[in-house]
Amino acid sequence: MPGRRLSKWVVAVPMAVLALATIYPLVFTANVAMKTRRDYILDRFSLTGSLNWDNLVTAWTSVGMARYFANSLVVVTASVILLLLLGSMAGFALSQLPFRGSKALFLGCLAALFIPFQVIMVPFARVMADSGLIDTYPGLILAYVAQFLPFTVFLMTSYYKTIPREIVDAARIDGNTVYGVYRRIMLPMGTPALLSVGILDTLFCWNDVLISLLMMPSADHRTLMVGVTSLRGQYSDDIPTFASGVLIAAVPVLMIYLFLQRQIADGVTAGSTKG
Repeated sequence: MPGRRLSKWVVAVPMAVLALATIYPLVFTANVAMKTRRDYILDRFSLTGSLNWDNLVTAWTSVGMARYFANSLVVVTASVILLLLLGSMAGFALSQLPFRGSKALFLGCLAALFIPFQVIMVPFARVMADSGLIDTYPGLILAYVAQFLPFTVFLMTSYYKTIPREIVDAARIDGNTVYGVYRRIMLPMGTPALLSVGILDTLFCWNDVLISLLMMPSADHRTLMVGVTSLRGQYSDDIPTFASGVLIAAVPVLMIYLFLQRQIADGVTAGSTKG
């Protein structure tokens, strides 16, 4: 019917414009990364006539993107493992093992979600400096865990609340300890939530610039995103090399969004549709 067709166009046109606005920066960055310095200066918006991989090789080897990539990989992997472990334990305790003050503790986790890092940045940096954790991998890992743990606890608690408490009671009657219930029952049943939350935590940690820049001032310990931002000043006259660094940093995130978009959507809606 004409009305239904019109309604489809009303939705399709804005979505198409939004998709183009999202895709164009990626295409433009990839196009610039494949240009030579001379071609970019002559015409920055034209399509490249050939694939020039020299800029990517230079960014990966000479500029130090390989080292920054390895730093990010180590820090993000350790941070996400700790976040999932602590978040799943806390979610299990808050949802299935009620104790005095559990509701207040959960509300405290919710309140922590509304506190921007910029508000606590100065005292946080002072505490980390006094503890000798500045410019160390454990310091940055602990910083990520402290920043993103409330979000992880909130989603895991919301998910575990959907599991009937009778399952936990039956496992306890069968002789399982609290740790046994967590390891044998809650962890396997919470796999979908753990996967979704793990993906989101990975994206948060990987894309972070502010915390990493605060905790890792040394050039050797920079993460990938901080390394990319430093290229803008160091290679301000070599935009293709800078674009190559941006492309290297964007590829892992792009792959995650392309292949795990359903899990990301489930993780985003877990706190609002469960619990």
